[in-house]
Amino acid sequence: MLHHKLASPVITYCLALFGPPEHLNTVRSLRNLVRFLVAVQLLPALESGEETLVGGQAVLEGVMMRSPHAWAIACRKPTGEVVTMSEPLERPSEKHKWMAWPIVRGVMTLGYAMTLGYRALRFSANVAIEDAMQRDDAPVDKTNVETGASPVPPKRGEAESIRAASIVSSPPKNETREKAALSGWLAAANVVISLAFFIFMYKYLPLLAATELKKANPALGGQIMFNLVDGAVRLILFLLFIWGVSLFPDIRRVYQYHGAEHKTVFAFENGDRLNTAAVQKYSTFHPRCGTSFLMTVMLISIGFYMLIPFTTFWARFASRIVLLPVIAGVSYEIIRFAAKHRGSLFALMTAPGLWLQRITTQPPSDEMAQCAIDALDQAMILEKDHGGDLVIA
Repeated sequence: MLHHKLASPVITYCLALFGPPEHLNTVRSLRNLVRFLVAVQLLPALESGEETLVGGQAVLEGVMMRSPHAWAIACRKPTGEVVTMSEPLERPSEKHKWMAWPIVRGVMTLGYAMTLGYRALRFSANVAIEDAMQRDDAPVDKTNVETGASPVPPKRGEAESIRAASIVSSPPKNETREKAALSGWLAAANVVISLAFFIFMYKYLPLLAATELKKANPALGGQIMFNLVDGAVRLILFLLFIWGVSLFPDIRRVYQYHGAEHKTVFAFENGDRLNTAAVQKYSTFHPRCGTSFLMTVMLISIGFYMLIPFTTFWARFASRIVLLPVIAGVSYEIIRFAAKHRGSLFALMTAPGLWLQRITTQPPSDEMAQCAIDALDQAMILEKDHGGDLVIA
């Protein structure tokens, strides 16, 4: 895919407009922002939006886990330190009964999950940028660098003096994170760019390709054939993007954290103790994954568009955007049903999504699995306080 080539100049432009000046001089900050933008594009494929069960999402060097009444994030720095954040959640359907209606609940839950997912991604990006800034600001021992000599452990009194000096000289964590944080303008620009990319890539381009092919071969102009071609192009573009970004090491690590999230959810659902040994024995393929959801949306949309009688390009384009919430709601119900009835016909419809998880989930390391466990543990602590004991039926 050309997305990576396009992302760098776009982010550089956004940084020039909205980003703090010090970030322009830091290659690591630019790299983190590129990773952030690509991860935003992958957001629907990385999260599992289910209001009544435990789910989660891979973020940059970490995992977000959510339960009906809480969510938590655990991100690992290069130093090995794990940074966590947890907050209680209000369950929308408990306040507004209409949000629990079939189809509607899918749209509302997906929107809610996407909002949380974006906040989690932004938190993980800020942790990465903060860590890079702290390393840049850290004092360098020139004697050891120049001579290559191994450092000699200081005596106890000297160690306490050095530790005290380092605490005084290093900036407060809140101040560093505030300086490192993605600005609101930059975050908003990323959302706009991501939405525009989605509409252009999966709505405009497939429709344009099908229209041009119809001109070249009138036999493809029928309602069924036209929408089959449109759907095939959409699927090809989607698969190329998912596979293409997996070639980047940073995104492949996100896919590994995605696998860690799935393994941990499986362990929890089966009542196992949450430790790396128990978690690692499970599969990385989960039926409630956002990847399965997206693939189901792609397939169902083909049938939906066949029912639309419009024949002009812009009428078809507008209908594809307007029908997106309806298709998402129906797809949510199918995924929900298939997760509870593994042997049903609907479960067969979700099988391509499980196959695609061979790309979007990768076997995690024990450290990655521990991040997912830490996030779920933190979410469960808050869940007990705000929602009681969560029981998986």
